[in-house]
Amino acid sequence: MIAEKGAWNRIRSRLLFTGPTLFAFLTVMIIPFFYGIYLTFTNWDGISTSHSLVGFSNYGEVFKDHVFWKSFGLTLKYVFISVILINAAAFALAYALSRGMKGQSLFRAGFFVPNLVGGIVLGFIWQFIFSNVLVYFGTKADIPFFSASWLADPDKAFWSLIIVTVWQYAGYMMVIFVAGLMSVPGDILEAASIDGANGWTRMRKMILPLMIPSFIVTIFLSLQRCFMVYDLNLTLTKGGPFKSTEMVSMHVYEKAFLSRDYGVGQAEAFVLFLLVAGITLLQVYFSKKLEVEA
Repeated sequence: MIAEKGAWNRIRSRLLFTGPTLFAFLTVMIIPFFYGIYLTFTNWDGISTSHSLVGFSNYGEVFKDHVFWKSFGLTLKYVFISVILINAAAFALAYALSRGMKGQSLFRAGFFVPNLVGGIVLGFIWQFIFSNVLVYFGTKADIPFFSASWLADPDKAFWSLIIVTVWQYAGYMMVIFVAGLMSVPGDILEAASIDGANGWTRMRKMILPLMIPSFIVTIFLSLQRCFMVYDLNLTLTKGGPFKSTEMVSMHVYEKAFLSRDYGVGQAEAFVLFLLVAGITLLQVYFSKKLEVEA
């Protein structure tokens, strides 16, 4: 009896601390996730109080939706370019701001600030910059490249989205790289310098291999955020012009809520989840292999 009472007290004390978090996790994440999977097998339109099961027909519609796969291909292009530029810019900033320069803490804070601005606000700010500030500057300075709004040109609008994405996330990833650079043993770098290794050799042979754990984290985070981009896409370009910048998340939202085809939209969201999960798991797997080799 004493042992049972002690075990019950331990369980009760653990539930006291973990219970609220577990309840929130179940109600906000787990239950909606599985309920969403259930809705992929229905013909619910997102409004009516009744729906019926339709089997796997919604998944068949996903593979027939050419616009979905076109937007997914555009998203892959956007993610590939953005992830490379975000991590390159973040590492360059982190390396420059870890050399003991004067005021480097202030610069770190300044580069991190854009990550604190919400995507919706950020999109409106940069929409004003691309459509007004740069156009005014280009017109006054007689620079044709800036004389018209980038957001009105399909190619420039795509690159506008990438520029704002890199500007938003580079500072956040920079903080992770700064932490990684601070963990690189200084005595090893000093010994290599004494042995005649120049800066590029130390970077290629020592710093970058030791920074692989940081790259695993930053690439994973940038992949996840770029694949799920929606608020910035909505406020900056609205998917235009002519749907040339409509990312897959925006297409899924329009399919579910604007086209009133929630079952198909939810099926597309679940297929997107599987694709993104597969890509990120592959990224982590191969990055871990590099970490072992390093």
